[in-house]
Amino acid sequence: MRKIISLICFLLPVLAFAGQPEAPPQIRSDAPDQYIVVKGDTLWDISGKFFSDPWRWPYIWGMNKNTIKDPHWIYPGERIVLDRASGTLSIGGTVTDRSDTIKLSPQIRAGIGMQDAIPSIPSTAIEPFLSQPLVVADEVLAGAPVLVGLHEGRVILGSGDIAYAKGLTGEQGNKWQVYRPGKTFIDPNTRETLGHEAIYLGEIEVRELADISTVVVTHSKQEIKLGDRLVAPSAIESRNYLPRAPDSHIKASVISIYGGVSQAGQNTVITLNKGERDGLQSGHVLAMYRKGRIVQHEGKDLAMPDERYGYLFVFRVFEKVSYALVMQTRLPVQLMDHALTP
Repeated sequence: MRKIISLICFLLPVLAFAGQPEAPPQIRSDAPDQYIVVKGDTLWDISGKFFSDPWRWPYIWGMNKNTIKDPHWIYPGERIVLDRASGTLSIGGTVTDRSDTIKLSPQIRAGIGMQDAIPSIPSTAIEPFLSQPLVVADEVLAGAPVLVGLHEGRVILGSGDIAYAKGLTGEQGNKWQVYRPGKTFIDPNTRETLGHEAIYLGEIEVRELADISTVVVTHSKQEIKLGDRLVAPSAIESRNYLPRAPDSHIKASVISIYGGVSQAGQNTVITLNKGERDGLQSGHVLAMYRKGRIVQHEGKDLAMPDERYGYLFVFRVFEKVSYALVMQTRLPVQLMDHALTP
């Protein structure tokens, strides 16, 4: 009998995720019977067309975080079908025999590259944050190579200009990124210094390595000046995310909104005061909460319950801080709002 792929993990207990609720995701009242995947879709968006909690995407698509390394396996043109009787999704058909169900595994289609598969979340929103320095620790800042001279007495540098740098070594190659330390991240609860925001300025290439090396600016995003620091390019972060709730209770605070604004909307990048040491990982989904209002009752102040209003998707994690994308929100995200394990 022809095998049909079931995409709902709650039918397969072996795939259950530790720390997540066992109840199946709720089908939306307006869920369509089927949907044709188009270019520009994300797995989050498609999940949200059928289910009320798209962040429970691993359940919806039957992913096993211990074995599935690349969740990008759905392509434009494929038909996603909802079987309302069993509460399952299938690709290109309906589930007719549950005993004949198999687990969905990544596969490469003939004539179609993996780059054509739809992403988990909007890749364009986070692309600039994956290969650039974002947070610099005190010890890295203290030992970073620095621009000590500008060619021909220039004040600022742009693409093609020559400069001189101190502290470069040949061990990390001849291509470096230029950054300037920005705001210092301070934990609002403990007052610990969590790191310094790195403002990405551009890239340089070493022409002559020496105690004082000669470099040339190969790309300039902002004006480059004396005293700006250099960092070796890091490996590009994986774009293949497995959305899931953290296995433990996480309570983080929004300590910065990228761009220096005070409020954030959907598809905005924010910074959290929790990182790798606290158990956060790329792909973790957190629920957003606004602190409850204080109201007067019989002459006394009463704190109303905190209000849940949206979801964040963590996509890059450092030791003490993390960057997340606002996926859904019905209120503006504000500094000091809380992000909790959903």
